[in-house]
Amino acid sequence: MKAALRLLGMLALAALALQLWFLLRIALMLVVTPESTAYQRSEIWRLVVEKHALPWLQEPVSRNRLPDNLRRAVIASEDANFTEHHGVEWDAIESAWSRNQKAEARAEAQQARFASVAARRNVAGKVRVAVPKVVGGSTISQQLAKNLFLSGERTIVRKVQELAITFMLEGVLGKDRILTTYLNNVEWGEGVFGAQAAAQHYFREDAAKLGPLQSARLAVMLPAPKRFEKAPGSPYVLVRSATIVARMGAVDLP
Repeated sequence: MKAALRLLGMLALAALALQLWFLLRIALMLVVTPESTAYQRSEIWRLVVEKHALPWLQEPVSRNRLPDNLRRAVIASEDANFTEHHGVEWDAIESAWSRNQKAEARAEAQQARFASVAARRNVAGKVRVAVPKVVGGSTISQQLAKNLFLSGERTIVRKVQELAITFMLEGVLGKDRILTTYLNNVEWGEGVFGAQAAAQHYFREDAAKLGPLQSARLAVMLPAPKRFEKAPGSPYVLVRSATIVARMGAVDLP
């Protein structure tokens, strides 16, 4: 029993030390802009291993070079209640969890049908794989927490840690700094990170000069940048962008 208690105590101390490390890293961001994020480093490794090259565009810029057009568009598209919540929208998380459970159930049923058809045709080694369409309920603050420090795996432990980091970001940095850091580091295509790189890559323009429609088009790409970069002017992007432009006037900035 004593050994078990000692082990639990050591684990608790280790967990506390980890949280203090995250807190210190976040506090340092008040004066030092992060040079990279955990997600960016994983992408660098993937590109080097898979493509033996490193196509990379990123240029962090100051707050005053990130236009209100883009800030409003990203909030309208990604997190409409950004200025009102404290980092987490519990209703959105619950809704996303429910939708993902249903998606996984549909995928399992579809996989069973694929297996049945393959068995009848005697091609068991060529069974198609049904992949559930997973949706997220993360706020901008949560997305930044995950990108800065965590892996992309979906586990309860990682989600709990994401929530803890999110509250630290909100408490230490505040909304304006969170949004600025997010816009300077978020992915906008393979090897394209940050608003300045995205503006130059897609519009040959400085981020500070982005208009409402350009900003909306970039905001629409954020949920799936690698997919949308193949057709940044697709009908879906253009229609969705028009909707975002219409919403931008009602967005409160931090």
